[in-house]
Amino acid sequence: MQLLLMHVDYIEYQVTKASKHAEEVEESRKHARMEEALVVFVAAERGDETNIDEVAAEAVNAICDVATKVATKRIMLYPYAHLSSELASPETAVSILQEIEFLLAGYDVQRAPFGWYKSFSLKCKGHPLAELSRSIHPETKLEKKKVEREFYVLDPRGTLTPATAFRSSDAEFQDIISYELGQHALYSTDAELPHIKLMKEKELVEYEPLSDVGHLKWLPKGKLIRDLLIDYTYLLSVNYGAMPVETPVMYDLSSKAVSEHASKFGERQYRLKAGTRDMMLRFAACFGMFSMMNHMHLTAKDLPLKLYELSTYSFRYEQRGEVTGLKRQRAFTMPDMHTACRDISEAKRFFIEQLRLGFKSGLDLDVKYEAIFRSTRTFYEENKKWIEQMVREFQRPFLIELLSERVHYWVCKCDLAALDTSRKPIECPTVQIDVESAERFDIKYYTETGEDWPIILHTSPTGGIERVLGAILEAQSLKSVPSLPVWLAPTQVRIIPISEKYLQYAEVILGRVQNAKIRVDIDDRDESVSKKVASAGKDWVPYVVVIGEKEQQEKNLTVTTRIKGAKQSMSVDELIEEVRRNTHQMPYRPLTLPQMLSKRPKFV
Repeated sequence: MQLLLMHVDYIEYQVTKASKHAEEVEESRKHARMEEALVVFVAAERGDETNIDEVAAEAVNAICDVATKVATKRIMLYPYAHLSSELASPETAVSILQEIEFLLAGYDVQRAPFGWYKSFSLKCKGHPLAELSRSIHPETKLEKKKVEREFYVLDPRGTLTPATAFRSSDAEFQDIISYELGQHALYSTDAELPHIKLMKEKELVEYEPLSDVGHLKWLPKGKLIRDLLIDYTYLLSVNYGAMPVETPVMYDLSSKAVSEHASKFGERQYRLKAGTRDMMLRFAACFGMFSMMNHMHLTAKDLPLKLYELSTYSFRYEQRGEVTGLKRQRAFTMPDMHTACRDISEAKRFFIEQLRLGFKSGLDLDVKYEAIFRSTRTFYEENKKWIEQMVREFQRPFLIELLSERVHYWVCKCDLAALDTSRKPIECPTVQIDVESAERFDIKYYTETGEDWPIILHTSPTGGIERVLGAILEAQSLKSVPSLPVWLAPTQVRIIPISEKYLQYAEVILGRVQNAKIRVDIDDRDESVSKKVASAGKDWVPYVVVIGEKEQQEKNLTVTTRIKGAKQSMSVDELIEEVRRNTHQMPYRPLTLPQMLSKRPKFV
């Protein structure tokens, strides 16, 4: 909500015409004049409906504060849509205005009618407090609770140290601590993150100027990598025993369960109108999966129930200045798994299992993750041995954040975060224990003696696909020889004939390598060999094969391996076996660009 507060000698308005959203008003309210008053221009915004009572109460606090300072008991509430470009629905706006009017009991209040065109005049006083503005956001309720947060480090030996006193030789872990303690401003930089340059330079991803900010377009190579990451997460989840489902992206805010869960999430959301219904675009797959569980007849033997969905797309209405390359978008791809468990004991067991999936993804993607475990202090004290066991298993220190009370639907969660080059975290995999949603969405399971609410785990084994790729590129940008894991490389093998004379033999090699389900192409352009080799390096191709007279006669290949940086002689079968070793059990998709580089278009 946006407020503009003006201390005036007078304000006078006259209704002229009703809009299609005009509220019904009696004749006496179509014209009004108020003298020596505080005029409050009000614009209700998208997101305010997540907690109308809270927004109204915060607005009243701000109004009363200013009214006291300017010594007036007269207040004119004036709906004024021009204060914001992100307006709430008319129904929400009227509800908030009515609630503010009600809460201002004790003041002489008049409220100008909503949805009417009006002519008005006023005379503003000239003192320093005569013109003020205020912004009210639903999320301020979390700050108002004054939740106390304490940070510690728990090491594998079970030692708990205040984070302010902890010193680590692991620079990445120390940077995570500094960020969480609010010291990240020390490392702030205005420089563009390297992954943003790389995603464009490598022709992977681009901003889309014809769309909303934070919406991306994926070019062929980037789309291939994204699809492989999606395949990877699918296999990781399905092999773990999760059942794939698909649910809608849009949900009705008139549902008490939906609106309450949205407010608990705490992030900004996309809101829209569908006919007369106020809707929101999902920020994760929670709503659809919870609705699915609600309609199931679950018994104790059905649990744990594991459902997986690739939430394509999910939406968060990030502020324009917060949107950053692949690190933060308004539309993103979120692999989402939910596990309904019988009780907290079972939930803790599967929590550790699913955290293992998150750490495994870091190894498979060549990204180093640090662990941040967050919980209420009460939960920590009651489950200290379990938490110590978890840290001991993963043989690394965990940053522990303890909250004085629970403010979200989860009682504990663990985020795995990589660092970008500005030394700030990119949170990717997460596991959460949700103790609210089963009751809120009326999800029950039946036992021999009655019924109970399950405990639900929220898990993303990799985190958002865009963030994952951003983390990979950030990590590689720091290496002397950056590269993608072989299974993710758009081109895994590039064949370079030293002249057109050897092109036919290069095509024979291509056929054999391609038949082994390896992405291979040929640089047949009219360029020097050195330029072609340099081009392969710029494309981060893992294996580069140069073919000339010697290779054609001896039926062996001269192969340069990017990571090793050395040439070696291999047979075609040995090359195929080498690539297979580095892509074992990883998903495969065929090349999605022309195999001849001379036929390949430029996208950037």
